[in-house]
Amino acid sequence: KDPKNLWGILEGETMSTSAIFPKVTREELYGILDRYLEALKKNDPSQVDWGSHVRYTENNVNLMVGDGVWNTITDLGDYDLRFADVKTGGVGLFGLLEETDDTSPFALRLKVEQGKVVEVETVIVRDKNEPIKFPEKRFEHKPVMNEFLHPDQRVPRERMIALADGYFNTLELNDGTILTKFHPHCNRMENGTQMTNNPNPELNPFAKLSCIEQFQLGRYRYDDRVRDRRFPLVDEERGLVLASLFIDHRGKLGEYRLTDGTVVQSHYRRPHSFYAMELFKIKDGAIEQIEANFITVPYYMPSAWD
Repeated sequence: KDPKNLWGILEGETMSTSAIFPKVTREELYGILDRYLEALKKNDPSQVDWGSHVRYTENNVNLMVGDGVWNTITDLGDYDLRFADVKTGGVGLFGLLEETDDTSPFALRLKVEQGKVVEVETVIVRDKNEPIKFPEKRFEHKPVMNEFLHPDQRVPRERMIALADGYFNTLELNDGTILTKFHPHCNRMENGTQMTNNPNPELNPFAKLSCIEQFQLGRYRYDDRVRDRRFPLVDEERGLVLASLFIDHRGKLGEYRLTDGTVVQSHYRRPHSFYAMELFKIKDGAIEQIEANFITVPYYMPSAWD
């Protein structure tokens, strides 16, 4: 309240940042997440302890609290991949929700300040609305994503973000150049389907390859831009980085050549974008697992968080 004293706080002369925003525990963040999910399931946002100013988006659209899925959710599934950032007060979840006669994977991020929810970002992948269908969906416990890392297996927070960002640099206009580091047994899940190391003939032939093999081939040349990248949550104890981003497809690329000489056709021949939330497992300085939920949005749609 005293501008002079506030200036001292900002300059670090009278109080540390941790004193202004006390560190929150993982258990406290998970408790807030559980109360949010319980309120959502009951279609009752009044049961959430909201901050005085709240930013709420659903599928990259700013909504009033209580609108959107708050009106339509009928239950939550039992898939529960959760994570927390005790330094910034962030907590997130990859899960399943039901809306009457349909079940959809969703990703959720909450920002908590002084015990109150001040930000909500949600991606809900409603298959009935999506042009791309994913077969063989599996939403099951993944030990690799849930394990806590030994301190020797961890890397600094900034390095974790750099590895995730390097993944997107590798993906953008993919030409075979690797700008991050992958574990040999890295796997990637997209909207519930395992898209690497998967021999299922219903998937494209590249799904049987590993993460690094797909990128070394230049498979994703048609990804013109990976933009508006944000990394709002880092769970250092478990080696998890959450990213929000857009992937733009101009639709101009037709026939192109992979690095092994194979000529292929791009299957994206119209302008559109993906809006995604992706979770990276970083272990021993490399990407070990990726979990992604994304939806199709109008081409070059701006970020509601920009």
